[in-house]
Amino acid sequence: MDTENLLRLLHVIGAAVLLGTGAGIAFFMVIARRTEDPKLIAHTANTVVLADTVFTATAVVLQPVTGYLLARTIGWSLTDGWIALSLALYVVTGLFWLPVVWIQIRLRNIARLADSSGSPLPPEWYRLYRIWFACGFPAFFAVICIFWLMLTKPDIPLFELTVLSR
Repeated sequence: MDTENLLRLLHVIGAAVLLGTGAGIAFFMVIARRTEDPKLIAHTANTVVLADTVFTATAVVLQPVTGYLLARTIGWSLTDGWIALSLALYVVTGLFWLPVVWIQIRLRNIARLADSSGSPLPPEWYRLYRIWFACGFPAFFAVICIFWLMLTKPDIPLFELTVLSR
């Protein structure tokens, strides 16, 4: 396999891991929350935190590396409109993902405390959960947009100055 195809493969796998892990984490947390069982929620949240650490964080680090190397190998400029917009959306995704990681850890810890004390989930857990849930939508749709940009590579003249002629 040549370098370009290897980089394409690694980049696509990384993108699939980001989308798949994000969707899977959201699904399992939503299903666990519906039970309102602190023990089950703590267990699920622990798995979610582990998955985010092992899979999502690894892909988050490797995506820009494989993307940069792929662009350089093919000869694409990072200022091409679709690439620049993809990078901006990647930053947006990260701005929503970083608080989610902290929130997931807090949700897990609060559920553990509720389970160990035999008490129901406190209002703080539900407040944090609503924030966690709300942060998922912009991050998810930003990743979907990045997929679309990668697949279609539209001509987006973000950095081109157009001179109107008379």
